[in-house]
Amino acid sequence: MNGIGINLYTLHKFIGTEEGLLETALRLKGLGYTYLQYSGAAFDAERIKRVSDASGMPFVLTHVPLDRIIEDTDKLMEEHALFGCKNIGLGSLATSVLADEYAAKTKIEELNLAGERMAKAGFAFFYHNHHKEFMRHGGKTIYDYMIENAPYINFTFDTYWAQFGGADVVELLRKLEGRVECVHLKDYKVVFEEGDAGCKPVFAPVGEGNLNFPEIVKAARSSGAKYFFVEQDNACILPDPWGEVTKSVNYIKEKL
Repeated sequence: MNGIGINLYTLHKFIGTEEGLLETALRLKGLGYTYLQYSGAAFDAERIKRVSDASGMPFVLTHVPLDRIIEDTDKLMEEHALFGCKNIGLGSLATSVLADEYAAKTKIEELNLAGERMAKAGFAFFYHNHHKEFMRHGGKTIYDYMIENAPYINFTFDTYWAQFGGADVVELLRKLEGRVECVHLKDYKVVFEEGDAGCKPVFAPVGEGNLNFPEIVKAARSSGAKYFFVEQDNACILPDPWGEVTKSVNYIKEKL
């Protein structure tokens, strides 16, 4: 793989200060990560630039607040330009919005208009999925509605959440050709849980779950993916978050 990224939400408890963000970036660089996604702490473009310059780690994607994407698009692009990032992302729309067909379609149109504005200025808007985008309105998933009706929405494809939502991960990646430059590599592991719940899926380091990452990465590359980010939502509540991200980068270096 030509470079390995990580979404900093994975290590969000370490990046609340500039010092912590810099220490985290440098440590990740030492593990073999080569680029970053900014997420999991307050967005401050000047701080991101200072850390990027000091660490030599580029920030190539962000997650920023919805209201800024829609209402403050031009200023947001200026801020991203400060640290050399052309990809502006949203973590997701609220579940309450997606559950309401009219509200969902209205907000998707607003995001598409913001994405068009970004595209004309040389930037790109990326929407990150969870499982909730695979709800259906009128027989069509919200994700399919975005694909078919919002051409200026690109996709940060999250492998775990697509699996959790019941999608065919590889086939959906093929469907996103030309609009899926960014991919979150997040494994899907089934574990035993005491009590009535029985078994449940959990987030896991890449290579420790059930997803077929060689095929997923192959399909993603064929569809134009350029950046692959490790993401593990639960890493910060586990005993050794750094051990988790080390497992992922080692698997990727050896297998992908």
